[in-house]
Amino acid sequence: MATGVVAQSPVASDTSLTRSVTAPLAPALQADEKPKTSHFLKRAVLPSAVLLAAGLSTIKDNGLYSSYDARNDARGTFPNFSTKIDDYLFFVPIVGLYGFNLFSSQNKHDIRRQTGLLLASGVLTTLVVYPTKILTGQERPNGLPRAFPSGHTAYAFTIATLVDKEFRGKSKWISIGSYTVASATGVMRVLNNEHWMADVLAGAGIGILSVNSVYFLHDRLLRNKGLNASLSPTVLPNGQLGMGFGLQF
Repeated sequence: MATGVVAQSPVASDTSLTRSVTAPLAPALQADEKPKTSHFLKRAVLPSAVLLAAGLSTIKDNGLYSSYDARNDARGTFPNFSTKIDDYLFFVPIVGLYGFNLFSSQNKHDIRRQTGLLLASGVLTTLVVYPTKILTGQERPNGLPRAFPSGHTAYAFTIATLVDKEFRGKSKWISIGSYTVASATGVMRVLNNEHWMADVLAGAGIGILSVNSVYFLHDRLLRNKGLNASLSPTVLPNGQLGMGFGLQF
C-alpha cells in the first residue's frame, strides 16, 4: 500500500530535482516468528465473538438481561446523567501511545509503523461499523437513528487494543488502563442515553477483532518488508515546482 503527501512549499527552479531518497525503516521485531492461527483465534476471534453474540442476543427486549432492562436501570439510577466526556475520552490512549514511545524501548513497533497499524485498524473498524449501522437500522434510545453498533465504543476498543498489543510486554497496567478507558466510554454511551447495551457490546467486539486482524495480516505478510520513504519532484496545484513525499509499506 502506498500513500503520498505533496509538500506545499515551492522550490527554486534551478534546484536539482532528480534526487530521490529512500530510507528503509525495518520493523522492530523482524526475528519473531509469524503468528499462529490458533493464537489469533484464541486471543482475537473468541473474545470478539463472545461480545458480538452478547450484543446480538440482547437487542431490544431479548435475553435474560436485555438492552431495555439496562436502559431502564441506567436511567433509574442516574436520571440526570449527561456528559460530553465520552466524545473525547477514547482518545486518551492515543496520547499515551505516543507518550510511551518517548520513554520506552519495549514497544512492539516503531512509531511510524504504529501509526500505519492504527490507521489501518481504524479504517477496518469504520468499514464494519457504518454499513452495519445502515443495514440494521436500529433506533437509539434517544430516538435518533443508526444505533447498532456503537461507533464510539468500537473506536475506543480499537485504540485500547492497539495500545495493549504494543505495550503489553512493558506493563500490564498500560493494557488495563487502556481497556478501562474504552469500557468507561461504552458505559457512558449507555448512561447518556445515546446507545443500547447491545450496541456497546457489539462495538467492543468489532474494535478488538479489527486490530487483531490487522496485526495478524501485518505479521504474516509485511513484517520483514520495512517501510520506504521517498522524496521526488512534483508540480503543485498552483503550477509551481515542489517536492513530494511518499511513504510505502
